[in-house]
Amino acid sequence: MIHEVDEALRRLLAESGLEAAGVEVVFDAPTRDWAARRSTPTVCVFLYDIREDHTRRGSGAGEVYDEEGFVVARRTPPRWYELTYLVSAWAGRPEDEHRLLSQVLVCLAAVDNLPSRLLGGTLAELGLLVPLDSGATGPDAPSASDVWSALGGELKPSIGLRVRAPLAGISRVAAPPVTEGLVVRSAPRRDGEDGPGADETARRLRYTGVGEPGPDEGFGGPRDRRPTPARRRRGERQP
Repeated sequence: MIHEVDEALRRLLAESGLEAAGVEVVFDAPTRDWAARRSTPTVCVFLYDIREDHTRRGSGAGEVYDEEGFVVARRTPPRWYELTYLVSAWAGRPEDEHRLLSQVLVCLAAVDNLPSRLLGGTLAELGLLVPLDSGATGPDAPSASDVWSALGGELKPSIGLRVRAPLAGISRVAAPPVTEGLVVRSAPRRDGEDGPGADETARRLRYTGVGEPGPDEGFGGPRDRRPTPARRRRGERQP
């Protein structure tokens, strides 16, 4: 799921014109050594915090249907996670970096959810909205200054980006649907006893309109049901 969010963010930023302008979008950790090797304008989208949103955890299991409408699997509800990114711009001059950050901010602030056309993999299969907040971080996420300090670099202007994405639940394959009814045939009677013989028509329980079973199938035939007796009123004697 995380790599699918990364790819959707990459496509979203590419549509803003960064790719056409020769700006590279990467997801590396912006350490001091990494910054020293940069030679082209770059927008760095660094993921530094992942936390589950327990308020959105569900229970139970949902059913997965095939094209014919049969249940083929049962899936636990998805779990939601908050992915917090640190978005920074790298160029030769601070003015160029600020211009890149402005362009990125306009792109991110224009949408409340990652567009469905940019989603792939399990995110596309679930068909759920993937909200994002630009300029925001999780309530328990480390601050930007702590992140820059941990990376060993100097504090730079950056945009906090928080994405809430669903992680697909676990699917368990369901048993195939029942297409044949239970078939019962009575055993042959001994000589001299009354009752049905071995060649009596077989009965197929609960299912109507099903043909006679083959020689290896078992027993078949529709089941005859007696009509339901009428209800007797209180105090009425049974005839």
